[in-house]
Amino acid sequence: MHSSALSKILFSALRVVIAVAAVLALLWWFGIRMPGKNISKAAPLSPDEVTLREELRADVQKLAGEIGERNMRHYPQLNAAADFIENSFSRAGLHPRRDSYELHGQACHNIEAEIPGTHPEIILIGAHYDSVFGSPGANDNGSGVAATLALARRFAGRKPEHTLRFVAFANEEPPYFLSGEMGSLVYAGRCKARGDKISAMISLETIGYFSDAPHSQTYPSRVLGAFYPKVGNFIGFVANVHSRVLLRRVIALFRQHAKIPSEGAALPSFIPGVSWSDQWSFWRHGYPGIMITDTAPFRYPYYHSANDTPDKLDYDRFTLVVSGMEKVIEGLDKL
Repeated sequence: MHSSALSKILFSALRVVIAVAAVLALLWWFGIRMPGKNISKAAPLSPDEVTLREELRADVQKLAGEIGERNMRHYPQLNAAADFIENSFSRAGLHPRRDSYELHGQACHNIEAEIPGTHPEIILIGAHYDSVFGSPGANDNGSGVAATLALARRFAGRKPEHTLRFVAFANEEPPYFLSGEMGSLVYAGRCKARGDKISAMISLETIGYFSDAPHSQTYPSRVLGAFYPKVGNFIGFVANVHSRVLLRRVIALFRQHAKIPSEGAALPSFIPGVSWSDQWSFWRHGYPGIMITDTAPFRYPYYHSANDTPDKLDYDRFTLVVSGMEKVIEGLDKL
């Protein structure tokens, strides 16, 4: 081989290496690098957090233990869950409203409870309350619903600057997932049509499972795995690129007060997992939104199975996530 030909090959290889390095640097700088100081392990619960833990445990047990599988194939149970959520909002002193739509000739209900603020902007905290076919859905997504109810209780009676809206969505799971029949997409469309100014949508999605075992955490690609821990002891904050500013604000606030490790990522929505919950519906209508998650199938061994039962959750670390999110909402309300 002539030296000139070898030089061309080496130069081309160098260009590829430089291009790949540049892409990874941009990915880290814009999508993975997050503000605030992270911590390495979970802290003990305070007395108030012990109370919160028992609230969360009771609500997960109600949804996944007593009511059980809840979806359009188990329509009475889906309605029982809706009734429970509505009654929980009412007992907290809020005034819930059913935002209903028809699916296959049956009524489905998104349930909202609002705390009016002095500003027109809305901070929306939501979670889907249906479970996938064949599963009681303790973590997916009894954990998210229990967290939404607990946060609503803690803000009931306050006078926030922004309007706080807590919403439980129907029909997030397949076969309605990422379709026009998904409860949150119906809801987000109605918000857009009436001109609701939603400045932040926070989707609480499968947030109750943690592990300290080596290699307990996986990722949708090896590239992402190179940037993040291989132990599933953290809570994840995920957004699309458009919602990057909101994501960075939220994770900075969480890390100011948090007692559990956290990781964040603002990534293109086509990457597996990024759009896998109700925040996707709000992105579709131009609203900024993020997902809080334990990463679900990338960590949770009982994901979408009959074994997703209340006993599988780590209620102490689940509690620390919810306690931290209370501080996040307080901080967003002051911005």
